[in-house]
Formats: sequence, structure tokens, C-alpha cells
Amino acid sequence: MATIKDVAKEAGVSIATTSRAINNAPHTSESAIIAVKKAIKKLGYRPNAHARSLVSKSSNAIGVLVNDVSAPFFGSMVKAIEKIASEQQKQLLIGSGYHNAIKERNAINLLINSSCKSLVIHSKGLSDQELTSLAAEIPGMVVINRIVPDIASRCIALDNHKGSYIATEYLIRNGHKHIAYICSSHDIEDAHDRKAGYLDALGDNGIEARDEYIEYSEPDELGGEQAMINLIAKNTPITAIATYNDEMAAGCLVLLQENGVRIPEDMSVIGFDDSHIARFIYPRLTTIRYPIQVMANEAVKMALQLANNQEADQKQHRLFMPTLVRRASVASIK
Repeated sequence: MATIKDVAKEAGVSIATTSRAINNAPHTSESAIIAVKKAIKKLGYRPNAHARSLVSKSSNAIGVLVNDVSAPFFGSMVKAIEKIASEQQKQLLIGSGYHNAIKERNAINLLINSSCKSLVIHSKGLSDQELTSLAAEIPGMVVINRIVPDIASRCIALDNHKGSYIATEYLIRNGHKHIAYICSSHDIEDAHDRKAGYLDALGDNGIEARDEYIEYSEPDELGGEQAMINLIAKNTPITAIATYNDEMAAGCLVLLQENGVRIPEDMSVIGFDDSHIARFIYPRLTTIRYPIQVMANEAVKMALQLANNQEADQKQHRLFMPTLVRRASVASIK
């Protein structure tokens, strides 16, 4: 990672001049500013966030990185953080990373450059090493929905494996043996853990896993619909479907109903997240509750504590437990 000394050398100016150019200090020559900006771009340098916060003395902003701010799940997360921000009389700045390392990095840089001392980061694209480096630079950074070993005490996550295991086992307890799984096509821990939970539940109950029962697609309603189309085309004898999230379950459910399949009489469907859509589709969706509001609330409180040089309450990562929400989309079979 480039340092201010590297930038000064590349620009051909002193470190002091480089610092003035970075901080837009008065009486800095235009030629020096241009040279420093060119060097920063070439070296990929980003000024140390903590050092800049000391210069600015204070910050009135909380930064949040999500996958996609338009997704209902992340809307719930942001709403919980916004409530705390409002109570603390702080502004909320939001960036979307779309599970892409470059976009996540750019969004975090923008939040840092906007003087956010407290950051709640939902990152699936950046490596553990890069997140660890960022945490060393930004005292008030907390990672949500992921465990990064070297900064575990600043991580809050859900046991995704356990949630998917509970969902699959609930279908098994209702007599289902031919259970399909609709999985996210994103190469992230959540997708891997939830698929593993499904497979482990089958194995622990003596049911053989079948590749033809698993479909991958985008984790939204259209993805669920397409995955269900593929399952129907295979003409498998499935009687139940576990899904990566509620949005995929909704797409799957609608496609089945349009093809004359009754839910849950002919096919049982279970989701994951307990998002807003789960309560307002028909039949109401049985799902796994993801306590994202509680998790986000804890994450932002911890970020504010750390940014104010207060010791956080926990010494290790906080792993939340999912719970089953029984509604009307699952039925027992004989």
C-alpha cells in the first residue's frame, strides 16, 4: 500500500507540500496540487482516514456499505442504522458495493473521504486481508454479516448454515424426502453456508442429496422464477423446495401457482430472511427469520463506541441465531 512518502517522491515535492495538497490547504501552488493528484492516481494512494479525522477534529456522519440499497433486506438494515444515527444527531451516508471488490472499495473510499469515522460495512467482495487493513486504519469500522478472523471482535454475523439446516429439517419433519434447493449464484459465504446447511440436514436424516434437485440463479424474484422453471423442466418428483431467500421463494411460488401447482397442498415452499415480502404473498411464506434490524442496531452502536475511543462491549465476534417462522406455505405429507 502506497504511503504519503511514496506520493511525495513520485510528485517531486516535499511530504509537507503533499500533505497540504491532499488537505486543500491555502497557499499551495497549483502545479504542486496537479503533481500530487497525478501521483495519487498512479499509485492508488488513499490518505489515512484516522489522520484526516484528527485534522478535521470531528465528524457528523456514519457511513454504511450495503450490497444494493434498493433490496428490501438492506433497506431494513439501513432503516435500523438510520434510527440510531438520528438519535445521535448524525447524518447517514450510504454506498452500494454489489458484492464486487472494486465497487465496494470505491464506495468505502467515498465514505472515508466524506469524513465518516463510524462505518458499518457489509462486504462480500473484499478479501479478509483488505478488510483487516481497513480496520487498522479506521478505528470505528465494524463488519456485519461476515466473520473476518483477525478482526473478529468487530464482526457481527448470522449462522447461515444453521438457518438453512433448520429450514430443510422442518420440511423433513413434515414428511418430505424429495426436497429441492434454489441457491444464489453469487460466490459468497452466505450462499455456500446456506447450501451446506441444506445438504447437511439431508445427510443427517438419511436422505441422499441429488444434484438435479439444486438450481442456481440471481437472488431475487426473477432468479427464483427461472430456477423453478428449470426444476419443472427436469420433471423431478420433488414435493418441497427450500430457497436461499424470500425473494427467490416468492418468484418460485408465483411460477408454481401460474402452472396450476397448489401451495402447500401440492408443493411446500420455505424461504429465508423473513423479509417484508414473506408476510404479504399468498400463501404467507414460512421462512427463517434473519434479525438484521437487531444486528444492524448493535453494529452501529459498536462503530460509534470505537470511533469515540471507547472500548467495545464484546471481545469476540457476535454470532446471531436464526429462528423458524411458521406460516402457511408448508404442509405435511403422508
